[in-house]
Amino acid sequence: MDYRNGHRRMALFLVCLAVLISLSCATRPSISRQKLQVDKHLKRLNKSPIKTIESPDGDIIDCVPISQQPAFDHPFLKDHKIQTRPSYHPEGLFDDNKVSKGPKQRSNLMTQLFHMNGKCSEGSIPIRRTKKEDVLRASSVKRYGKKKHRSIPKPRSADPDLINQSGHQHAIAYVEGDKYYGAKATINVWEPKIQQPNEFSLSQIWVLGGSFGEDLNSIEAGWQVSPDLYGDNNTRLFTYWTSDAYQATGCYNLLCSGFIQVNSEVAMGASISPVSAFRNSQYDISILVWKDPKEGHWWMQFGNDYVLGYWPSFLFSYLADSASMIEWGGEVVNSEPDGQHTATQMGSGRFPEEGFGKASYFRNIHVVDSTNNLKSPKELGTFTEQSNCYDVQTGNNEDWGHYFYYGGPGRNPNCP
Repeated sequence: MDYRNGHRRMALFLVCLAVLISLSCATRPSISRQKLQVDKHLKRLNKSPIKTIESPDGDIIDCVPISQQPAFDHPFLKDHKIQTRPSYHPEGLFDDNKVSKGPKQRSNLMTQLFHMNGKCSEGSIPIRRTKKEDVLRASSVKRYGKKKHRSIPKPRSADPDLINQSGHQHAIAYVEGDKYYGAKATINVWEPKIQQPNEFSLSQIWVLGGSFGEDLNSIEAGWQVSPDLYGDNNTRLFTYWTSDAYQATGCYNLLCSGFIQVNSEVAMGASISPVSAFRNSQYDISILVWKDPKEGHWWMQFGNDYVLGYWPSFLFSYLADSASMIEWGGEVVNSEPDGQHTATQMGSGRFPEEGFGKASYFRNIHVVDSTNNLKSPKELGTFTEQSNCYDVQTGNNEDWGHYFYYGGPGRNPNCP
């Protein structure tokens, strides 16, 4: 009897051992495959630097020869001659830079943290090095550096932004109904609190072409806090582009081929400092995106002095001609943790009616018209999904031209 029980126990043990061995063997190739994919992706993204700078925030900035940046992995750019500067700036740009400072004194001395420890030389560009843990935070190697794919319904004219899209919420101002060749604004910079690591908060300009369908073209630039993408809660300068509504094309910053950077001082995705403080100093940045009327590429300028680079026109279908809508404002991800609205902040985390020094703003809002002139928009439409969570209020005065305050705290007694 004891012998038979012992025999059964031994047989059961051997069966369990066989199952464990088989599971281990099945898992090992999968882990090994993922490691190979990640290593291959890192090798493709992280080009050989001529100099490396360690930033105080933990970033590593590689100074990479301009001709070896990720853009040139694109098959259509193999023989591309780099355009080191735009053929034309928009008319009126430098007049606009002389506008009054607004209701209270502010400082525009925005910098990037890595500058404390060095800069890249002419002929090279600064690229934030991608680390293994950055890629592993993504849902897959293929999706790293991309916005999450979602279907985008064609909005009503009163609801212009990408609505009902997996919890993404906005507070924006917009123009539509014409052909646009660029957009500009000055945005004050904050460090909003993010509740969940898979959420983000950003403030940006959208330059949009086509309908809100599967072939939407978009160029985007601004600042963001995104723990999932960067691994921390720092406020960072960023860009994004897509030519198929975030499905397969495009990415943040230089995390795929496309955007060609020509500036040796500013790093996409690197931290910007200082940031605005409640009832204290306000710091803002100016961003301009415009279409070069001669070459047709879309250029980006940061502040008054830094022409960063360009998106070649061949990347796009609709934007190869012009934009059909411009948007300015904030966006957050509301993942509804615990079944409630997220407490992730947009902008300063304050509602627009609190005004200067408390709420976030976009000021001196302009579009670029078909004659390459910076123009004030005739009127600004506004849109937000839940004004009790995040809101927007526009205005117009002599100092700031067209402007708006926007943002909010997310979850609050009126936004449960």
